[in-house]
Amino acid sequence: MGTAVLDVRVSTGPQCTYSGGCSGRKHGGQGRRPGRMPMGRRSTHTPQQLRVLILDAAQEIIEAQGLAGLSAREIARRVGYSPGTIYNIFTNLDDVVLNVEARVLDGLDSRLSDIQPGENTAGDAGRLIRIAHAYLAFTQERPRLWNLLFEHHMPAGTELPAWYQQKLERLMGHIERALAPHFPPGKEVDCARASRVLWAGVHGITSLSTADKLSVVTTETAGRLIDDLVSTYLAGLARQRETGAASAPLAPPLRP
Repeated sequence: MGTAVLDVRVSTGPQCTYSGGCSGRKHGGQGRRPGRMPMGRRSTHTPQQLRVLILDAAQEIIEAQGLAGLSAREIARRVGYSPGTIYNIFTNLDDVVLNVEARVLDGLDSRLSDIQPGENTAGDAGRLIRIAHAYLAFTQERPRLWNLLFEHHMPAGTELPAWYQQKLERLMGHIERALAPHFPPGKEVDCARASRVLWAGVHGITSLSTADKLSVVTTETAGRLIDDLVSTYLAGLARQRETGAASAPLAPPLRP
């Protein structure tokens, strides 16, 4: 499939914060190229404009240097304000990072929303494969931004905000809806579990591919492995339906 250019920046509208939700799923607008010179201070910047400037700068730093290169001082240097200004807009640096992650999650949600459902079970199988391939393509376009979701950890005892959890659930919803025709009514819990099992498998393949480590374990391409994974998993679900075992656990429970 062709590779689209991923743009997860925004130019207008507020981003998610601890005290509020995201105003929409799709964010557009033209971003700035990494490495731009610091902007001169402008007293006309509104808090909303400052929010966007800060997030643009944070995103550029992460894309160029990874999470390790991010600091309030470097963000401030790029936007032409003092580090203290950042904390007038965001709670702390974790809040900034979470809002950059929100852009990534919204970008993936938008990408998956463009994949239309099929008209039958076979069509839904094709949809799942397309979802998996879209996920792979998305992670390969901006690997450092995608890895941010798994490298960034909140301080001990700090929970992720509700709006962030809602974004994750919305992404899982794409897989659940595509898997739903493979489960009889009343088995929504099984379907939800299956969607997470399938996502975990696809994520493992994409992670190895993005880290350029897939060749260590196989000569097959990531796309081929994803096709095999999805088709084999769906064949197992079909077998369960045929034998009347749809209510059985999809895998033995893990023991501590």
